[in-house]
Amino acid sequence: MAVPVAFFALFFAYPVAAIVGRGLKDAGRWQFGRIGEVLGRPEILDVLWFTTWQALASTALTLILALPGAYVFARFDFPGKQLLRAVVTVPFVLPTVVVGTAFLALLGRGGFLDELWGVRLDTTVWAILLAHVFFNYAVVVRTVGGLWSQLDPRQEEAARVLGAGRFAAWRRVTLPALAPAVAAAALMVFLFTFTSFGVVQILGGPAYSTLEVEIYRQTAQLLDLPTAAVLTLVQFAAVGAILAVHAWTVRRRETALKLVDPEQTARRPRGAGQWAMLGGVLLTVLLLILLPLGVLVERSLDGPGGYGFAFYRALQSADASGSTFLVPPLEAVWNSLQYALVATLIALFVGGLAAAALTIPHSRLPSSGRYPLAGRLVRGFDALLMLPLGVSAVTVGFGFLITLDKPPLDLRTSWILVPLAQALVGVPFVVRTMLPVLRAVDGRLREAAAVLGASPLRAWREVDLPLVRRALLVAAGFAFAVSLGEFGATVFIARPDNPTLPVAVARLLGRSGELNYGQAMALSTILMLVCAVSLLLLERIRTDRSGEF
Repeated sequence: MAVPVAFFALFFAYPVAAIVGRGLKDAGRWQFGRIGEVLGRPEILDVLWFTTWQALASTALTLILALPGAYVFARFDFPGKQLLRAVVTVPFVLPTVVVGTAFLALLGRGGFLDELWGVRLDTTVWAILLAHVFFNYAVVVRTVGGLWSQLDPRQEEAARVLGAGRFAAWRRVTLPALAPAVAAAALMVFLFTFTSFGVVQILGGPAYSTLEVEIYRQTAQLLDLPTAAVLTLVQFAAVGAILAVHAWTVRRRETALKLVDPEQTARRPRGAGQWAMLGGVLLTVLLLILLPLGVLVERSLDGPGGYGFAFYRALQSADASGSTFLVPPLEAVWNSLQYALVATLIALFVGGLAAAALTIPHSRLPSSGRYPLAGRLVRGFDALLMLPLGVSAVTVGFGFLITLDKPPLDLRTSWILVPLAQALVGVPFVVRTMLPVLRAVDGRLREAAAVLGASPLRAWREVDLPLVRRALLVAAGFAFAVSLGEFGATVFIARPDNPTLPVAVARLLGRSGELNYGQAMALSTILMLVCAVSLLLLERIRTDRSGEF
């Protein structure tokens, strides 16, 4: 556990604490009165209110649209189901910049709907909400649907035999069993939308600002570190509370349920009602997920002289972007792949060690019913590993610049700074993927290998590695995809001569002109295809399709 703790202390806790310290300290003394001053400002209260209510609205809308999909994937068997499941998951691994760009092409000025019916939704809250549903649809489908597919349908059928109606049987039998999974999914959606940055930055315009966007504005544009520090503390407290409640719901979901093989519960739809539900879910996937991605690809091909690859060819020249870049934008593809590969290796090393440490037994003491100290420490460390998903990436990125600037860690001009920031986001995915598999390994197998004379390294290679190989590949795929799309921290630390794909897309969208817009669409399409291919390969590798991601 020493390596993961040191990694997070040095590259997460230290930069965040440094930003907060610079904002709340004056002449070496803490100025906690600034917290009340900042939170009392009307414009900050507006930001807090918008951040909260848009996250609640996004979560409710996601549940309304995604729960029918969770049921269809859990209970129905139909041709192309696994492919459709992978397609539904693609938005979750897409960078937020790509999601924002896709919905800008669909809903923005000169977009698909604007050309057809003169409808524009960019710079409105509806564009933000729809993009959030697009991004988080898979969270509900996979978290709730994974458990739903393992619930024995005979329990609900028995309730109906005893006289309960269809809805009453579902409400009294299935819903209580699903409630922890629904709550866990809702909390994760709320967390992702509460900390939304790229989507709001691109689609919301100056009228809308979440906490994350406001932290970026106060830090990068206004250089108001006290306000940024207070907002970082507020977001940290909110994320901590959300993760604590999420951990509680996960423990509830781990309580004993009568689970069966998902293959036993899925069957072909029967009756007009079930076929209508399947059709409704397919239509939702078509309009909500495939249409924005399709429009993104179409806009990347719609050049000045008609459809073709003009925008893609323009990516090969730095001059074509009007001095937006010091290098051809296409180099951002190679930069991103290199950074993401190194970040994946770091995330696998740190996350693998953390997952191994978290397999320490943490059962309750039989006499007191309380968790031993070791068990409580393990649970606390498990929760801390999730913090990088919710704490301001903007704060982390800016913190890197002001803390890692002195020997022996003067990394401001080093290329490794970007992979380190990306790995912080990748580690939680590695841990969440590896942990269930490692906990399922029978410890007696290791003990038997040790008795036969195997060293700890050989025992791990001969016993653990064959059992966790698939999970390791899945973890690597998720870490690679999320590292590829990291934007909040990278926008601060990526060098102008080595931009990443998300940073390049944001820079192109920030400049006027048809060529810059088209190049942004082309780069977003390339990034989308790389992430989609990674996800499709993961779906072929992974065998456990239940529970969390």
